[in-house]
Amino acid sequence: MRTPPTRLAALLLGAATATTLLTGCGSGGDDNTITIDIGYQSKTINTVTAGTLLRDRGTFEAKLDELGKAKGVRYRVEWKDFASGPPLTAAMLAGQVDIGSMGDAPILVNGSKTRDHPDVASELIAVTGYNLRGSLNQIVVPVDSPAATLADLRGEVVSTSVGSAAHGMLATGLSAAGMTLDDVKLLGQDPPVGASALQGDQVAALAQFVPWPQKLVFDGKARLLYDGGNANIPTFHAVVSTKRIGADHPDIVAAFLAAQRETTDYLNRNPLAAAQRVAEITGLPAEVVYLYNGPHGLVSFDPTLKQPLVDGLGTLLPFLKSLGALADLDLNEFVEDKYLRALYGTEYDAERADTAPPSPLTGVDPVCGGQLDDPATASEVWFAGQEGTSVARTPSCLLRQIAERGGEVRAAYVPDAATGIRIFAATATWVSDPAAAPEQRLRPFAVEADAKAYAAAHPGSTVLDYRAALQAR
Repeated sequence: MRTPPTRLAALLLGAATATTLLTGCGSGGDDNTITIDIGYQSKTINTVTAGTLLRDRGTFEAKLDELGKAKGVRYRVEWKDFASGPPLTAAMLAGQVDIGSMGDAPILVNGSKTRDHPDVASELIAVTGYNLRGSLNQIVVPVDSPAATLADLRGEVVSTSVGSAAHGMLATGLSAAGMTLDDVKLLGQDPPVGASALQGDQVAALAQFVPWPQKLVFDGKARLLYDGGNANIPTFHAVVSTKRIGADHPDIVAAFLAAQRETTDYLNRNPLAAAQRVAEITGLPAEVVYLYNGPHGLVSFDPTLKQPLVDGLGTLLPFLKSLGALADLDLNEFVEDKYLRALYGTEYDAERADTAPPSPLTGVDPVCGGQLDDPATASEVWFAGQEGTSVARTPSCLLRQIAERGGEVRAAYVPDAATGIRIFAATATWVSDPAAAPEQRLRPFAVEADAKAYAAAHPGSTVLDYRAALQAR
């Protein structure tokens, strides 16, 4: 049964939308105090530089203190945590949020829903994190599921956040498999609810965004069936603010983005420490946070509004319109980079054009030797009790290092041999290819079907699980 378009639109907007629209930024109890309401999603680790980590470091408040001393006013920041983008948009419509961060699909809904209300009309002012392939959206199934491809989900119940980029990814993936959303039973659920439903065998698959698919994989509760990067449509999370706060208090917006930039720089320079701190705050496993936010991770953190990301919005917009979730939205009016241009100055255009990983994986391989020289094979292991991590030039070298060192491994990370995305070595399906060079012989795959396809195309190759791959090193 397909959810009716009107129901989809309601789910996108949230459980309730206030009928009276008020501006959030204003007096905090006396005429000398200005309150700024910030909406964020603590467990959506793609937004930590504008939410969890930014709040924890107090950078925004520090900048407002300096600003307040210069202007003779006081600023108070109210942080409001949301499970997803739709309820954050509802709060912005009600005048309860001035600046918020959310995913690309909810951002489009936000722009469309707020644009006819001058007090709360929003604009897209910065990115938090992105993946140009679209690998922040994935579909997972229970470990013992018989499903090998998306075609095996025909007639099955699939949980997703309706109207999200993950929902769009599901539609695109099904289309590539010769199916439509009508061929599955769509169930609209928030990410944690859907994750519980998958573990409780209430749904056959979960189509979701960062970090839920890989958290289930890490917990041993699911395996990857489909990576959203196969569609090659960029996905990202970003920051929206009301145009009114930009007009009335541009210095507040400037302070927020300056704080976000500093937080981004901190994360990119200290990815392991940042991941551990985010894990402490959110309760998410540090190993999962580091998969996304670490060197060569699934998320690239960069505030600039890169053209491929804006183009991705243009690709996503027709899908959301087809759901009845929003009316048309003029992206030229909605996307506003004047604040970032003022912040970066003459560096902005170069920074905007740069899509190189902001946090590259570097170092010397202690077993195979030599500097890491190929991002397509560079790997990393986090041993228990080790202050930092160790690197390896290839996945084969990584397995040698783990076997020779011994001891408990918190997590090991390798690039998928088919897509290059960062995955957990322990949950990968491995292929031993005797025709390959010794240091390239063992190849990890995130999706079992990809491993079997590679083995079939390379005679003599053998499909292995992680333990067998360690023995075959």
